[in-house]
Amino acid sequence: MTLSQAGAPEASPAAAPDTPPPTGEPHRSEPHAPGPVRSEPGPPEPRRPAWPVVAGAVALLLALAALSLSVGAGEVGPGRVLDYLLNRDGARADGRLALVVGDLRLPRTVTAVLVGAALGVAGAQLQSVTRNPLAETGLLGVNAGASLGVVLGIAVLGVQTSYGYLALAFGGAVLASTLVLLIAGSRGGSPMRLVLGGSAVGATFGGLTGVLIVNSPEAYDRYRVWVLGSLSGVEGWATLRQLAPVLGAGFLLALLTTRPLTALALGDDLARGLGHRPGATRAAVAAAVTLLTASAVALAGPISFLGLLAGFLARAVAGPRVGRLTLLAGLFGAAVLTGADVLARVVARPFEAPVSVIVALVGAPALIAIVRSRRSAALAVTDPAEAAAPPVRHAEPPAPKPDRALRYGSWSLLLPRRALAASLGLAAALLGAVVVSAHAGQSELDLGRTFQAVFGYGDRLDVLLVQKFRLGRIVAGLAAGAALGLAGCLTQTLARNRLATPELLGVNDGATAAVLISATASGTFGAWWAGPLGALAAVLVVTLVSGGLGARGYRVLVVGLAMSALASAVIQVALARRSLNSAGSLYVWTSGSLNGRDYAIATPVLIGLAVLVPLALTAARRLAVLRFDDNVASALGVDPGRVRLVCLLLAVALAGLAVGVCGPVGFVALAAPVIAGRLAGPARVPVLGSALTGALLVVLADTLGRVLIGGVEIPVGIVTTVLGGPFLLWVLLGRNGRTA
Repeated sequence: MTLSQAGAPEASPAAAPDTPPPTGEPHRSEPHAPGPVRSEPGPPEPRRPAWPVVAGAVALLLALAALSLSVGAGEVGPGRVLDYLLNRDGARADGRLALVVGDLRLPRTVTAVLVGAALGVAGAQLQSVTRNPLAETGLLGVNAGASLGVVLGIAVLGVQTSYGYLALAFGGAVLASTLVLLIAGSRGGSPMRLVLGGSAVGATFGGLTGVLIVNSPEAYDRYRVWVLGSLSGVEGWATLRQLAPVLGAGFLLALLTTRPLTALALGDDLARGLGHRPGATRAAVAAAVTLLTASAVALAGPISFLGLLAGFLARAVAGPRVGRLTLLAGLFGAAVLTGADVLARVVARPFEAPVSVIVALVGAPALIAIVRSRRSAALAVTDPAEAAAPPVRHAEPPAPKPDRALRYGSWSLLLPRRALAASLGLAAALLGAVVVSAHAGQSELDLGRTFQAVFGYGDRLDVLLVQKFRLGRIVAGLAAGAALGLAGCLTQTLARNRLATPELLGVNDGATAAVLISATASGTFGAWWAGPLGALAAVLVVTLVSGGLGARGYRVLVVGLAMSALASAVIQVALARRSLNSAGSLYVWTSGSLNGRDYAIATPVLIGLAVLVPLALTAARRLAVLRFDDNVASALGVDPGRVRLVCLLLAVALAGLAVGVCGPVGFVALAAPVIAGRLAGPARVPVLGSALTGALLVVLADTLGRVLIGGVEIPVGIVTTVLGGPFLLWVLLGRNGRTA
């Protein structure tokens, strides 16, 4: 599995057409060269006419809208619906018919069409401006901002009306988008900075939402229903009438940015030469995406994955031309959401299924089928500037500084001075963090008594409190953090990409879903082994569906996103179907928590670390060679495919064990290798340092969550998520804006 291009579209092999081929192979631009001439990078655009495709999409949408008007809990069939629409025989005077069709089904159908179209257009616009067909409206933090606004209204302001939710959701979405625009535009407004700013703001807002929810059962009860996304609350035209001007402004702004986006696809320099301003174009697109997505979230809740799916479907049948792509994405988004709403009404009668779950269950397999098809090459949006970019700066690491060699007869041992000093420093910091964590709590133990109790000395009650209750939790955090840090180090080094964490392959969501399924089946909380099994199942599915270990990183990433969407749908349904008390405790665990963890739970992870860490250290030398090109690695006697397989399995096992212990703790797998790499230097793979850093981060975050608010415990995963957003900006947008 080649992950070196994960996180961005792959550059086309024809990105440099003027480069001469190897000796013995004719240049493609010569008259005698076989095959077609390709003078431009990227896949060829389909030649099929556009209007038949548009007409087919419109016909599909009309058919689904008619079906939506004809399906519902009431016994009102298509004939009576048509009577009402045409007012035949005074049908509109029938009070019951007017209620079912005029006040319920018709507003709901129109809302589904407009919300789906808004999300589809927003997704297509965002994918075009970022030149990344994997971009989704959630990248701007709109969903996270809307969620924070609703939860803030419920938990703090006491809002209980749908109009109040509407206003707060819209306000939170606008606030998140504004912050992203300020961050992205502070140093040039590049597409990558827009994406990273949205990811960081979304993570921080999501963590703040978790802080409010985790200690408010009432807020969580309302939130867990709203977050699934539904159109069942649409009754009458009042809400839609209030947001119609905002939706209209968003659609109009998207229409006006079509021509500038077409020019921007040629590159910033050419766009300026054609009279456009790239910065203003990106700001206008971001504003359009914000208006459309915020309105959609306010009307139907956060329906994820739809913008990504609509953009993929439109690009698969129409190619990358911006105008055609935007129009078809809006039609496909409206059709998918309308069809999903119909299924939501009929699959679980007399109840309604969450529409966002239906979108994920239907859309994820469709997205996988598109990526697996022969037309998947038409899905890429190639950036000519990206094709000419220099190699990733980690591809050829600088030569290491002289290390100290210890020799005894025929035996010798090379000691990397900087890496060794960094590991010793991290170990000392970790010991101090353990003592501080053992001291933190509600009891009045001073630091001296705590230190004695850690080693079994002092008062018997002090020893019982520290060793029985606190140290067991600390050991679980140490084991989980070390596993996450080591897993992140392996995946980031394989991909040569700091964003490539185990979440990339759906590992965390797969492991979390497996634990929840085991808990539902057994009636008790899932066993630790469910996490690794779920992680392994997710990776096997992603690997097989994407075409095996030799698949392109772009395809692996798409399938991983689809797998995450499916697993997330399973998680949300499992939480929504349980009682409030049970769902609340499980939600805390799915946020990442060490509450109730002890030695028994930590032991399997410790055993796994005892086996897997030496294997990772053994593979580190060969893994470092993969920082070069595969041809160079093969010439040095390293089999790239075998090394990737071994390291991928190691990362999956480690991440699965960690999730089985404390749930999906976010950002540790991202931050630990980055911090360890800067301490140890760029010449080596910081395997041991990443494990120590991960353990240190988890212990410190857990301690902070226990003492930050008196009498209230914030789960460790929420703490790492709140702090992870600013860290992501600092690491990836710092150092003169370089993101490589």
